[in-house]
Amino acid sequence: MNALSIPTWVIHVSSVLEWIAAIWLIWIYGEVTQQRYWGALSWAMLPALVSAMCACTWHFFDNPTSLDWLVTLQAAMTVLGNITLMIAAWWIWRQTRDRRSPS
Repeated sequence: MNALSIPTWVIHVSSVLEWIAAIWLIWIYGEVTQQRYWGALSWAMLPALVSAMCACTWHFFDNPTSLDWLVTLQAAMTVLGNITLMIAAWWIWRQTRDRRSPS
């Protein structure tokens, strides 16, 4: 576990925990406001969380070549996460724009 310094580990772990908290809070906000698109945003955030967990796992085991597939999975989840977040952001924009449009 010496691949990263202690301060870097603190940043990695706290970032993952903050992302989990953000997903949960956005989900709750969607339930409270009865706006489904916020729940979709929380689902769209999951691939980015998987990406971060892949990075932490790979570093935890000192970056072994036997786990190089985690790097590939991390990259794929980052791309997928960016796409799902873009779609969720578009959906939120679209829904809020439609709500403000005069009938």
